[in-house]
Amino acid sequence: MFRLDYLSCLLTVFSTILVGRKLWMGLVLAAANSALICIIGVRTEQFGFIPANLFCIAVYALSIRSWRRQEQRLGNAEKG
Repeated sequence: MFRLDYLSCLLTVFSTILVGRKLWMGLVLAAANSALICIIGVRTEQFGFIPANLFCIAVYALSIRSWRRQEQRLGNAEKG
């Protein structure tokens, strides 16, 4: 059986590297990791993980939207 905790560990490492390089895809991986942690929380009956990680997913979504808008503005400024 595949270990979800190992997958979560890999997602944490890769998302941290990508965010460190200022790539918004790191936030996508971090959001996927938070969803995975919610699944782990349900399976292990550690329900305290769920609200915190749902909050993180919302923060990641807002950050992705902000980064994407900033990229679009920079792209438009370079064209103009």
